[in-house]
Amino acid sequence: MKISNETKVGVLTVTSLTLLILGFNFLKGKDLFKKNKMIHAVFHDLGGLEKSNDVKVNGYKVGKVYSIGLKDKNMDEFVVTINLNEDVHIPKDSKAIITSTLVGVWSINIAKGEQNDYLKPGDTLATKLDATILDDVKAQLTPTLEKVRKTLDSLNSVFGKINGVLNAEAKNNIQQTLANLNTASTSLNGLLDNQNGALAKTLNNAEQLTSSLKENTDDIRATVGNAKKASEKLANLEIQPTIESLQETIKQLKDVVVKMNSKDGTLGALINDKALYNKLNDAILSAEILMDDLRTHPKRYVNLSIFGKKDKTGPITSPAIKDSVPK
Repeated sequence: MKISNETKVGVLTVTSLTLLILGFNFLKGKDLFKKNKMIHAVFHDLGGLEKSNDVKVNGYKVGKVYSIGLKDKNMDEFVVTINLNEDVHIPKDSKAIITSTLVGVWSINIAKGEQNDYLKPGDTLATKLDATILDDVKAQLTPTLEKVRKTLDSLNSVFGKINGVLNAEAKNNIQQTLANLNTASTSLNGLLDNQNGALAKTLNNAEQLTSSLKENTDDIRATVGNAKKASEKLANLEIQPTIESLQETIKQLKDVVVKMNSKDGTLGALINDKALYNKLNDAILSAEILMDDLRTHPKRYVNLSIFGKKDKTGPITSPAIKDSVPK
């Protein structure tokens, strides 16, 4: 059986209307497929409460605001109908309070009572004015607004003074300062350049140095080991006997020096006795004269010539004058 286009359009229209009605009622807080319980509350001031706002018990959502209407023409009281979506027991001495968050979300909060008798559909809740919310907000905002006003006045005054102080020369100085900052920033960027910057080169050099140290680790370890062995050998040397021997030698040298300075010994007498020095000097002089006389008049001491004459000249009494060492 072929379904005509008109039938398809009709079915689609009915379905759309049904979904529209269900969605509209859902947004209003109605659930057509669930049995709901309607209760009422009378308020003197609604604040920002509207239809479909949440109704909560201890922060848990149990329903929505179904409708809001006037109790009388004087507009002194307003009747709010609450649609309870949850099957909960609400004591009759509970109170309905209109609350709002700081972001402006309004809702009804039901403060549970202590009675064991619960509300039935159509009953009316007692209400209580929650004056603390707006009052607290106003109390907190008022000083802040005052401070904001004072701050704005101060800013206006400061900006006025700044405009008076910042003449053309000051503005030029500020521009020059900004230019210097730009130059410094450019220099810093050059310093921090990953390829050609000084910092990058320094890090590369440090990396090469660490690589070299890593490559020469064995040599360094061997050098340290040799130094350790040398220090161990030095520590094992018998230093104390050597020091004692050196001290004994120094003592003996002191004794020798003392004896040299004393006139009792031969060397000390030779060094310290002036007469002995003069005698030795005279003996050396006499020996020199004798050698010069022997060299000058040899015939006086040795005469081998048969026909020669004897040298009758007298002996020399002083060393001959010499300009070189005699052969």
